[in-house]
Amino acid sequence: MEKIGFIGLGRMGLPMAANLVKGNYPVWGFDTDNHQLEQAGQKGCTLCSSVSAVVEIADIVITMLPNSKSVEDVYLSSDSGIFHHADKDMLVMDMSTVSPATTDLVAAEAAARQIEFLDAPVGRLASHADAGESLFMVGGSEKGFKRVEPLLALMGSDIFLCGGAGAGTRTKLVNNFLAISYCQMNAEALSLMETFGLNLEKTLDVLYGTTATNGQLKVAWPAKVLSGDTSPGFTIDLAHKDLSLVVQAANDQSLSMPMAAAAREAFSLARRRGFGLKDFSAMLEQHCDLHSLDTPRRHTD
Repeated sequence: MEKIGFIGLGRMGLPMAANLVKGNYPVWGFDTDNHQLEQAGQKGCTLCSSVSAVVEIADIVITMLPNSKSVEDVYLSSDSGIFHHADKDMLVMDMSTVSPATTDLVAAEAAARQIEFLDAPVGRLASHADAGESLFMVGGSEKGFKRVEPLLALMGSDIFLCGGAGAGTRTKLVNNFLAISYCQMNAEALSLMETFGLNLEKTLDVLYGTTATNGQLKVAWPAKVLSGDTSPGFTIDLAHKDLSLVVQAANDQSLSMPMAAAAREAFSLARRRGFGLKDFSAMLEQHCDLHSLDTPRRHTD
């Protein structure tokens, strides 16, 4: 059985690593946050003190990191990066949500070193990662995909090979543009409902019965902001980061995306007003607060 290295044991990475342990894979883990590292140890991971310590042991290295700079540092650092210590038999798989430029840079360096590289960003929320029900958008070779497919099956329930290296990252940006932008659209729609004095449940019944509905409104929001829970599964700060990646990638392609730009500015405002660490469904709270409206809630009897 192959030895797995997992670098980045935050809110998404930790349950994924734990699910690999549950699947009887030996996992060596590293995170710069000692608390997260301790949590990984409690879930059965062997703890390492550095990136290089993970790479020296593992056959497959998985990374789940917060941003493009972190990915570039962890992979490309001249003295402590993954590639500095990796050999040609290793496979590396980045699950972070980063810019296409970063993924392409890492993929090119991997190819130059004859190391198999996959990008496999994650769809769905932290609660899905806990349950082993994540969705993966994978970019890379068929050979590499077959090697990691058993691992992905332990961490998720839906796995898509989207194309060559970089296709996973690009698919994730398309997905997140829609998933995140819906939050602002929903916030405006339900704020309008509130100003009209309409009943939330009756309005939702109508919206759920037409093409106006969306996954945020019908699946995610009832258990989150509409029930008064804005504890972070995916924060407004992270959503803003992803929309920034979308806008930059569109600019790089000379593609006009005015809706993405408008959504990004709405999330910028929410961060400015102190909502950044709340769940991204809290865009409803932010918009209602901005206009001195009560946030609509579902009432369970």
